[in-house]
Amino acid sequence: MPTPPFVLRLREQVGHALLPLVGVTAVVIDPAGRILLHRRADDGRWCTPGGLVEPGEQPVATLVRELEEETGLRVHPETLVSAVMEAPYTYPNGDQVQILDLTFRCRPLSGEARVNDDESLDVRWFDYAALPPMPGRIMRRINHALEGRVGWFDRRNGPWSET
Repeated sequence: MPTPPFVLRLREQVGHALLPLVGVTAVVIDPAGRILLHRRADDGRWCTPGGLVEPGEQPVATLVRELEEETGLRVHPETLVSAVMEAPYTYPNGDQVQILDLTFRCRPLSGEARVNDDESLDVRWFDYAALPPMPGRIMRRINHALEGRVGWFDRRNGPWSET
């Protein structure tokens, strides 16, 4: 995936240091209950589509823009299903990031699911039982959307008591 220009400008200042960024993920579910996935061009893995929120952009605007760019679909975000600070990640070039992921359950409005840019190798609808192998964080997002979760967040390491 190409690095957004705002991240490149930040990297000029901080080098490979850990950058906290905000990302959005779409779990798009069609009327038949199928889930939209795209196969990433950078690592060949299947995942839910999404992207990084750019400075001054609202997360839902990012979501709609990224989905149309990557898959050719126009979507309607129905609800925020989770907000989770994911574990830090280091890219092969040494850049470190930690993404606050906002996952939205969405429904398709118009367009046809297809490869629409150079970030995707394939775009397809999958029945839940036929989902390809994916990282646990992607499955967690899908499951929250299918379960009808609203605003789930990770309670680990919080300043509250569970008792």
